[in-house]
Amino acid sequence: MQPKKKAILIALCISIILMLAKFGAYFITHSNAILTDAAESIVNVLASSFAFYSIYLATLPKDENHPYGHGKVEFFSAFVEGVLIALAGLIIAFKSGYDLIFPKEIFQLFEGAIIIGATGLVNMGVGFYLIRTGKEHRSLTLEADGKHLLTDAVTSAGLVIGILLIKATGVFMLDSIISILLGFYIIYSGYKLTRKSVGGLMDESNVDLVKNIVDMLQGNRQDAWIDVHNLRAQQYGADLHIDCHITLPYYFDLNRVHKEISDIDDMINGHGAHTTELFIHADPCLPECCNYCKISNCPVRQEAFKGEIEWTVENTTKNKKHFNR
Repeated sequence: MQPKKKAILIALCISIILMLAKFGAYFITHSNAILTDAAESIVNVLASSFAFYSIYLATLPKDENHPYGHGKVEFFSAFVEGVLIALAGLIIAFKSGYDLIFPKEIFQLFEGAIIIGATGLVNMGVGFYLIRTGKEHRSLTLEADGKHLLTDAVTSAGLVIGILLIKATGVFMLDSIISILLGFYIIYSGYKLTRKSVGGLMDESNVDLVKNIVDMLQGNRQDAWIDVHNLRAQQYGADLHIDCHITLPYYFDLNRVHKEISDIDDMINGHGAHTTELFIHADPCLPECCNYCKISNCPVRQEAFKGEIEWTVENTTKNKKHFNR
């Protein structure tokens, strides 16, 4: 089984077990705060189920209807997970607000705290495992699910502290207050995850990703690569697509142009963290490029070399050649 599928299947099975444990804790305590955590566990199970399906789709090869592959389903999976988290937070906040006005008796808080604490530790371990596997295999779905489980672990930790405070003080109103606060924290976590997924679906510029590409090009640049501009990057699951323009000496024949572009392709796929598909448009140099062109034996040079222009996110993403004036 593929590592990504294995990781999410483990998370799904553990989420089901922890959900049952948390509902068991609620039935013995009747605590709203514990019900908050148990309700979020339903979201964990639903999210992990959808994540498993999205990872299955993301691993399918490109086809006629999906020439860029199926990787973007991972952004959709993260969006669904974020929405489910936010909805769970809203339901929790409203339910706890009602019980704050009409309180009810709660029991066996210490036993409930032990169960919730244990589930929080398990979620923390699984969360770190999913994040590590997601980064290793470049899966946004695994990272999102891992961060969700870490959020759940933080919620459980806060819940245990709250339960112990209720036990120590005897102020049962704290149960609903803690539950409301945790509900708002869950809503905020859902918003952050949804915001990130929408950015991916809308091909929002990933500045860190573009910077890594530019740094790689700058660190391995060749004299014939006069400048790189109109650079754009899109991520589709674990795959990366880059298109850009590169300025080459206008007297290069087609074979030489092909070699230079192939060298860039080999360099990025050899040094980068993603499997990358490049679409590179070759531009001929102009006389205005001479003052920053480093080719020492250029037969058509019209100006002396003045200095190299360092490639940055700012000048490589603009749709125009660089000029050192």
